[in-house]
Amino acid sequence: MRNANILISGASIAGPALAHWLIRYGFTVTVVEKAPALRLGGQAVDFKGETHRTVLARMGILDDVRRLQTGGTDQEIVDANGRTLAIMPGEFTGGDLEITRGDLSRLLYEKTAPACEYVFGDSITSLTETPTGVHVTFERSSPRTFDLVVGADGIHSAVRRVAFGPESDYVRHLGHYYALVDLDEDFGPAAMMYNEPGRMVAIGGPKAPAFFVFASDRLDYDRYDAGQQKDILARVYAGVGWQVPAVMKAVHRAGDVYLDSISQVRIDRYSKGRVVLLGDSAYGNTLGGFGTGLAVVGAYVLAGELAAAGGDHHAAFAEYERQLRGYAKIAKNGNAGPFLAPTTSAGIRMRNWIFKYRFLLALMMKMGDKLATDIELKTY
Repeated sequence: MRNANILISGASIAGPALAHWLIRYGFTVTVVEKAPALRLGGQAVDFKGETHRTVLARMGILDDVRRLQTGGTDQEIVDANGRTLAIMPGEFTGGDLEITRGDLSRLLYEKTAPACEYVFGDSITSLTETPTGVHVTFERSSPRTFDLVVGADGIHSAVRRVAFGPESDYVRHLGHYYALVDLDEDFGPAAMMYNEPGRMVAIGGPKAPAFFVFASDRLDYDRYDAGQQKDILARVYAGVGWQVPAVMKAVHRAGDVYLDSISQVRIDRYSKGRVVLLGDSAYGNTLGGFGTGLAVVGAYVLAGELAAAGGDHHAAFAEYERQLRGYAKIAKNGNAGPFLAPTTSAGIRMRNWIFKYRFLLALMMKMGDKLATDIELKTY
């Protein structure tokens, strides 16, 4: 088989899912990950509809995902006095199958690690294509040459930046930010969510111990500096009512915080020569609700096309893009920011009505299911 030695950047979901299939088809796989170890925290993610379930079943992990699923959690939307205004049902946020990102990442890693080389604490710094491969340099490791390189390293993809151009050319800020914080304190057994215009905080819910969404222009900060991220949250949520002052004190003491923009990738091609993008790096929309499903379906198609083409990357990449381009329109339609953190009191009330009048909720969920299944899966 041609082009059998493949480097994948990113060890979250898309990268290990692709590694799973490539190993099965006889490719040699190396995965490089910037984090020093597997990231086991993070929010809950979900799968929707027959297409997602079919791919998980063909991977042989559907039963494992079911075993690890959270089950979904109803969330109370409350006012400043703690009175319930509406209930956001677990099936709305959790899809058919909900699992924490950390559990899914660990599951995929454990399935692939025995037959795949993982390199943690490193990242790609340059890619130089030759007639027969790609010469790769790293921050820490010695240079190596691979037949193909896959960028499965998220919306802030290093591979996309190196191979295609600066992030500003491809990533569009959608006007909101979100944050996930692991808290030591327990704020009660119920999952609750509170809004003021342009700001939302949820505690004990399905996404994280503390989950924030707020409207903002683009912010300048270090995504790897927890102190800076806590300072931003403290500034944005100063003066907010309900239990937020106590939550913010807990945030200040927390060790793990993740803050990022709600953004969308817009790129006119998924591949360039021997380099191809997968998952959020190619068609991501953070907090859009379909990212994990897109990642596993994209991995299935990309690996299957490489195998079907006998490693011919020109044919495989073209067919992968043909199939995923239409399906990935899901990412263009989703933006949870204005829904979770409306910028006006009227917008908050209108959002709450959706959960009071279930026919509106049913229409939204039906549309989501239709988008999640809008691809005809090949059998490779």
